[in-house]
Amino acid sequence: MSFYRHHVFFCTNEREDGYCCQDHDARAMRDYAKRRIKELGLAGQGRIRINLAGCMDRCSEGPVLVVYPEGVWYTYETREDIDEIIERHLRQGEVVERLRI
Repeated sequence: MSFYRHHVFFCTNEREDGYCCQDHDARAMRDYAKRRIKELGLAGQGRIRINLAGCMDRCSEGPVLVVYPEGVWYTYETREDIDEIIERHLRQGEVVERLRI
């Protein structure tokens, strides 16, 4: 069994020479997701972990996050998108196809 049921990585890379996830406030979105997971009592061993990541080389599709162990990649624009990923994917186990990349 994995240490976490779901491990979520948010790309927060910053580039001066082109498009990057941080152009879309990725770090603040990651902070929001981490806070929501804690508020919902879903954080910790055997549950869900939210992490920062450097460049995940999908800049043109960003901002991006990936959920493991499934390896499902998402893009997002709003906190509502993050809430939907939390509720549908992380809580209910359903891939959010409209945000999947």
